[in-house]
Amino acid sequence: MSTNSVSLPQAVHFGAGLAYMVRTEQTGARMTTLAAMIDDFGFLDDWEDRMRYVIELGKALPDLPDAEKTAENKVQGCASQVWLSVSADNGADPIMTFRGDSDAFIVRGLVAIVLQAYSGRQASEVVDFDAIDLFKQIGLLEHLSAQRANGLRSMIQRIREEAARRLV
Repeated sequence: MSTNSVSLPQAVHFGAGLAYMVRTEQTGARMTTLAAMIDDFGFLDDWEDRMRYVIELGKALPDLPDAEKTAENKVQGCASQVWLSVSADNGADPIMTFRGDSDAFIVRGLVAIVLQAYSGRQASEVVDFDAIDLFKQIGLLEHLSAQRANGLRSMIQRIREEAARRLV
């Protein structure tokens, strides 16, 4: 197992994160933990293999219900359609839960990685963690088109802003 330089959420609360670990009825695929994703990317030398893995991660992502695919949940700044649903428990530094979806295969995989990076963390951790560093570490950022990279940044910014709003 490789060492991870990205600060990962501790295994104390994965709330919605557990939903990504269970078998999905649509695809039969399984989502993996963030630490396992980082390790898996470490074994993939070829950028095309990395993109295939991103697509597989997207296939394993549970579908966001149509009721949550609203204009309010749509992430602005993405060329593809991306929706982000946010909830938090009570408290001064609540645990954040994020769910998302996209209509594009690669972007859906990027959504899956971002959700694993942020969901289940306290709002203060979400605000402090910039997942762009994670995408650099796993060697994806350099292979994203400018449009996808901008969309990724928009999604991360939206997540961090949602967490900041919930800090009391």
